[in-house]
Amino acid sequence: MLSRSLNREFAFIINDVARMLRTFADHKARQLGATRAQWAVLARLDRFEGLKQSELAEMLDLQPITLTRLLDRLCDSGMIERRADPNDRRAKRLFLTPAARPLLEQLGDLGETLMTTALAGVDRESVERMVAQLAIVKENLRKAIQQRTPPAASGERRYG
Repeated sequence: MLSRSLNREFAFIINDVARMLRTFADHKARQLGATRAQWAVLARLDRFEGLKQSELAEMLDLQPITLTRLLDRLCDSGMIERRADPNDRRAKRLFLTPAARPLLEQLGDLGETLMTTALAGVDRESVERMVAQLAIVKENLRKAIQQRTPPAASGERRYG
């Protein structure tokens, strides 16, 4: 039997936890009549209102056409609006509407409940340490990705 590398185990468990969080979030979002993808868009716009569609697609690691369809549905439901970019007539900036606020509040509460369930039995200090350590891992990966071929030349995306 092969010995297990702690580094590999770390990678596997992060992947498994992320997948399970997505599955649980899908289930919970459906209870509010939303999808996890809609939740992600609304949450990002709540944090960074006024993003261009291209910026949001990069943040969410979505293909622009996929995001466009998602944004169309959110616009049709009155949750977001597209506004012309004053500096680039080809670009649209994205803004939440007042109608999105109650759903965002419900989704925020749902997110807290979801994470309370996920972190049951883990003390606050451990969570604080994990967040700090994972921020370092994220930054290491971001730097490693950026040191490769520039995204414009290779068609890759930047992560952040």
